[in-house]
Amino acid sequence: MFNSKTLKAELLLALAAVIWGFAFVAQRVGMEHVGPFTYNGVRFLLGALVLLPLLLINRPAVGLIPVGGWKSIMGGGLLAGLILFAGASLQQVGIVYTTAGKAGFITGLYVVIVPLLGLLWGHRTPWSTWTGATLAAIGLYLLTMTDDLSLAEGDRLVLLGALFWALHVLAIGWLSGRHVEPVLLASLQFVVCAVLSLATAVVTEPITLTGLQGAALPILYGGLLSVGVAYTLQVIAQRDAPPSHAAIILSLETVFAALAGWLWLNEALSGRGLAGGALMFVGMLWSQWGLGGAAPSPAEPVAVPAASKLFCDQTPKPESTQCLNQLYPSVGRSRRSG
Repeated sequence: MFNSKTLKAELLLALAAVIWGFAFVAQRVGMEHVGPFTYNGVRFLLGALVLLPLLLINRPAVGLIPVGGWKSIMGGGLLAGLILFAGASLQQVGIVYTTAGKAGFITGLYVVIVPLLGLLWGHRTPWSTWTGATLAAIGLYLLTMTDDLSLAEGDRLVLLGALFWALHVLAIGWLSGRHVEPVLLASLQFVVCAVLSLATAVVTEPITLTGLQGAALPILYGGLLSVGVAYTLQVIAQRDAPPSHAAIILSLETVFAALAGWLWLNEALSGRGLAGGALMFVGMLWSQWGLGGAAPSPAEPVAVPAASKLFCDQTPKPESTQCLNQLYPSVGRSRRSG
């Protein structure tokens, strides 16, 4: 039975899912004016700036600073930022060659990949995850495979990006177990990703004022709404929303990505593609239902983090593995795209 606080939290999570789903359209539209690395560089820089007020308000308490001090914090931010850069870059380049809807479904596979990668840490993976992974794999085949049984270039890049989003979730879980303050960690990883993206853009892409002006709205959406607003909504909402409910609500991001692509970009899936997307969505829900946890969105990879939105409770724990055990009773309790 819902109380008003829980209902409000779940409505906020639904709003975050809408923002992250529509972010895939912003990513596609932005590519009409700037290169993928320019887009990512500017939007993640904006995302870091959006989190600055939260960082100042929630200055890390002494107990949250790891033993290694700032050296350990900077190292964690660098690690998370490198993985975030890889996932965001693969997704952003891949989305140039595929549709927003397909990119949303493929990226969503990270929620299945995370507990499977947890096997490397010796975690048990429930049958619900294996069942969900099987359904998602069948759906992926129907959604993306061509007649010659090959993945299109864009789909292949986005799928590889989903692997890095899953690695990012696990990396954030490990870093959280070392008591790194979450908002500080999110800010640092966004800065690292922005610097790497802009450095790559300077070498590989033309950067013009005209292009940046043309992509201003998509960039602002990706940086301010997808990273800043949606990240904050999830952090606030998951204090009161049951983790299993949050997992299902945030998984709706994939559906909103397909809907947004249809509404604004006139993208349409074939009957086979619709069946594949539906199977992938059911597989993701099935997997998360068994874990009872909400994985972060890869949209941010917010972002987030998004992609970057998954943190342990801030109660000190002696070992990072305990944090992962809390995050996923087998790899679950728990934050990209656009």
